[in-house]
Amino acid sequence: MAASKDAAPGAASPSKSSDSSVDALHALILHQLDEDQAQETISIPLAGKSSIADHMVIASGRSTRHVSAIADKLAQRIKQEAGRTVRVEGLPNADWVLIDAGDVIVHLFRPEVRSFYNLERMWSFGDAPPVAAVN
Repeated sequence: MAASKDAAPGAASPSKSSDSSVDALHALILHQLDEDQAQETISIPLAGKSSIADHMVIASGRSTRHVSAIADKLAQRIKQEAGRTVRVEGLPNADWVLIDAGDVIVHLFRPEVRSFYNLERMWSFGDAPPVAAVN
């Protein structure tokens, strides 16, 4: 049944509005990573595959300082634009920083650490290409 057609005019379907907020958050994250020159950014859709989030975004920074700067700026931008408080783990070492924004989880790595853990292979379900090996 098409319940949204029977709804009152101007009333938004709860799933549709939450989907659009997830899509907006996902787009915001991808845009900010691009602005901050994150490298090899990939997004793995998790909707229907896992209950932890709808998207997992994986990206690399050139150094621990770059990873740390990307993580700080991304957390601030999500708070400003989306009004969400995010949880950040791993910031002191900045080899691998996890940013939990609720519906979108972001992993930021130094290239060597990313290659070692290879999360793309573990979570991609065959959807994402493998990451190039770091020499």
